[in-house]
Amino acid sequence: MKIIKYKNLTWIDIENPTTREVLGLKEKFNLHPLVVDELTSPSQRPRAEEFDTCLYIVFHTPLFNKTKRLTYPGELDILITADHLITIHQGENIPLKSIMKMIEEDELAKEKAFSGTVGILFYFVMEKLISSCLPKIDHINEKVDFVENEIFKGNEKEMVKELSFVKRDILAFRRILKPQRSIFESLIQKKYRFLEDNLNDYFQDLIGTNIRVWNTLENTKEVVESLEETNNSLLSYKINEAMRFLTAISLITFTLSVTVGIFGMAPIESFDWAKDQNTFWLVLIFMNAITIGFLSFFKKKRWL
Repeated sequence: MKIIKYKNLTWIDIENPTTREVLGLKEKFNLHPLVVDELTSPSQRPRAEEFDTCLYIVFHTPLFNKTKRLTYPGELDILITADHLITIHQGENIPLKSIMKMIEEDELAKEKAFSGTVGILFYFVMEKLISSCLPKIDHINEKVDFVENEIFKGNEKEMVKELSFVKRDILAFRRILKPQRSIFESLIQKKYRFLEDNLNDYFQDLIGTNIRVWNTLENTKEVVESLEETNNSLLSYKINEAMRFLTAISLITFTLSVTVGIFGMAPIESFDWAKDQNTFWLVLIFMNAITIGFLSFFKKKRWL
């Protein structure tokens, strides 16, 4: 548990809450049993619900697992009371940890975050969390640039898997970001007792930040889809070239095999010209002429 107190506000952050910590919060803030149940079980969708003693918000942030190369939603349970902001999450939430560190080390940031009500503190944290998505999208764009360079270096086959990883990251991001807007819209439309009416402009700014992140992600998605089409086209071209080459070789081989079969048949040995010692060389020249003829034809048609 980490606590930041400044002026009349307190921010409490709990990572991997124990039963004792949850019960402590229940007793101190008189939490509703439904809230306690939510704090001890995962929530699949973000939402905001008001209770007698707090406003409960479920928020998801995109987190990245470097080992599995997987973007996943990190659930963040938020409790807002008259003078407390409580954030609860399972596992390390690096963006949230960075925000707390910034507030502790930067007096100007602390003054800005704790300058008003708990609603202003909530806005400050949310704005930083949403904005933290932009560097993650920049990291995806770096992967996209790498994939693009490799594709035009002739490594199309190897990039099929890399493109799949990038598309999975973007898909996960979209699933996490899209429901967030509805939360902030509900904060504007509904009158929650623990949030002042004059915060609507702040929540509108959060919606704008969310839209900016979404548009950046959409641009990346369009680039990746275009690269995938290009990669598939290049792969198809190489496959067609290989099939064309194999077909040409097969046709030449088949023709030569038929020629050898004809001249190797037993009855043909009864012919006088077949007994001539120059017949072998004539047949060999004939076969070479067939090969050269086919090669010239294929080259003219640009099949080889």
